[in-house]
Amino acid sequence: MINDMVSDALTRIRNASMRKLDNTTLLHSKLVEAVLEIFKEKGYIEDYSVKEENVKKFITVTLKYDENGNSVITELKKISKPGRRVYKGADELKKFKNGYGTIIVSTSKGVLSNDVAFRDRVGGELLCSIW
Repeated sequence: MINDMVSDALTRIRNASMRKLDNTTLLHSKLVEAVLEIFKEKGYIEDYSVKEENVKKFITVTLKYDENGNSVITELKKISKPGRRVYKGADELKKFKNGYGTIIVSTSKGVLSNDVAFRDRVGGELLCSIW
């Protein structure tokens, strides 16, 4: 059984992009789907779709590459872990990698990117960073 669905999803995406695969399959959860929606908005992945097989749901992610065949994702890291949660206030969420990267934050208003959380003046748990 997987304890941390987000870290499993990030590892699968990271491994697939290193192998230059077109698609990868993730286990479904609402939190993973919310993180993927932000990745899609920010342009780190092409698209994702939710598929249901029997009782279980899966998410198929289409990865994005540049014109040279390199992955758009340079680094993908899990920040908050089950043994050590990391929380930040709204003032500490300004920019990541001078605006080139994104931090995904779980807030009371839902899962947001760091720039939206800073604009809405809400803090929360830092889930992962991508650039």
